Amino acid sequence: MNPPPPYRRYALRRGAVPVAAALLLGALAPTAAGAAPATASVALATASAEARPADIVQQRLDALVAGDKLPAALAAVRGRDGRTRDYTSGVGDLATGAKVPVDGQVRIGSNTKTFVAVVVLQLVAEGRIRLDASLDTYLPGLIHGDGIDGKAITVRQILQHTSGLADYVPLVDLSGPDQYIEPRELLDIALAHRPDFAPGDGWKYSNTGYLIAGLIIQKVTGRPVGEEITKRVIDRIGLRHTYFPAQGDMTIHERHPHGYELPEEPGGQLYDITEMDPSWAWAAGAMISTNTDLNRFFAALIGGQLLPPAQLAEMRTTVPAEYMGPGARYGLGLASRPLPCGGLSWGHGGSLPGYVTRGGVTEDGRAANIAVTAAPSPEARRRVADAVDAALCR
Repeated sequence: MNPPPPYRRYALRRGAVPVAAALLLGALAPTAAGAAPATASVALATASAEARPADIVQQRLDALVAGDKLPAALAAVRGRDGRTRDYTSGVGDLATGAKVPVDGQVRIGSNTKTFVAVVVLQLVAEGRIRLDASLDTYLPGLIHGDGIDGKAITVRQILQHTSGLADYVPLVDLSGPDQYIEPRELLDIALAHRPDFAPGDGWKYSNTGYLIAGLIIQKVTGRPVGEEITKRVIDRIGLRHTYFPAQGDMTIHERHPHGYELPEEPGGQLYDITEMDPSWAWAAGAMISTNTDLNRFFAALIGGQLLPPAQLAEMRTTVPAEYMGPGARYGLGLASRPLPCGGLSWGHGGSLPGYVTRGGVTEDGRAANIAVTAAPSPEARRRVADAVDAALCR
């Protein structure tokens, strides 16, 4: 048996490239990369419905499993009529050969940012936070460093990735998947580096802004950010399979496909990295959910169920963000992408070791979210996003 390799570095960002915390797998046992995928299965949310052989979503999931050698892919697609169809392909657990659980829980990475931004904007609506107030207003003296002044950076800028603050994720090294790290430690890592540009002078994806947003939520409310997300978003719209992990919780609570580290060399081994301490992701990407719950969340958000009109309009006021895809634009924790069939999809997406999620909702009620159980190549991640577009346009 070959010794397990270190984690490749993964970002929390949407469409992530391999650049995040170096985690050692320690005693986690390898499984053979060449294990044959189980026969793709399709499960429908409506008992009377049957999956059509030519269904484009199933075809795309099967191609991700067969062509990109991903262990599993799963999707939930909601049509204009409100009916949801769930899909699966591949194997949920390579060690046992278990099927992919329909609408199983996954780590959703940077989709967490949208939840955090919603809470901030709810506090804006309550008059407790101002978008154009400085960070120093809420965290006096905390945001400072070489070329960094919390008096010159606004809340809006950290939510929109226009603060210029260095992204902490490529700079973090952890000793193992079970290591806990405090948000303030992560922030200190980022503040030890000069900013990428002056506040407001550019756009660059930075997880650091959402560490700060989480700290502001806690300072203003006096409660942990996870509790505020649960009360203000999860419970409010009835997301039954979504949660912000408690400190030290390395597990995924409900039925879930296992997440894997892809081998760096052809013919290498896949490593099960389902269990890990997501504290290094915290308010930038620690949450767990399902495809169906993510569809419900983004549809409720765009439909005006979580924010007053003024704050939703602020969230949807965007700047160019080509990093997230051709024609993409970024608002306050929310991105828009042009659809090949016309119109826009709104969502975010996320990547964390073992899982990648992509999704979107439209103004007319369509919604789609796809998860895969490994962090694949940039080309494969683009194919996941293309599969979402195909589902929304079918």
